[in-house]
Amino acid sequence: MSENKACACGTAPKLIFACSGAADVGAIADQAARKLAKDGAGKMFCLAGIGGRVSGIMETTRSAAKILAIDGCPLNCVKKTLEEAGFKKFEHLQLADLGMEKGKTPPVPEAIVKVTAAGVPKLVC
Repeated sequence: MSENKACACGTAPKLIFACSGAADVGAIADQAARKLAKDGAGKMFCLAGIGGRVSGIMETTRSAAKILAIDGCPLNCVKKTLEEAGFKKFEHLQLADLGMEKGKTPPVPEAIVKVTAAGVPKLVC
């Protein structure tokens, strides 16, 4: 992954916002976002800061080259939080689209790898 750190995005960050809800799929979304960040695909960023309209977080998000929203369940809290804050241009990854069902998908490494693999192409400039 390290060979993909530099791209046509320039210096603008690629940000990852994830569900970190209480359900199993929330844990998967959170852990996948952390893995994407660790692997250099983007920077995990604070969804609570978006919800609270924290000025620095809002400004950094406005300047992002790419934004990835990872939602654990079909409630789409990440997507809705970004939209309510005025963000319309972002990639969205819904774990249900990957066959993961709330309450029935344990946060095992295989699930996290599956989400990470689906997220990487969404962060490419």
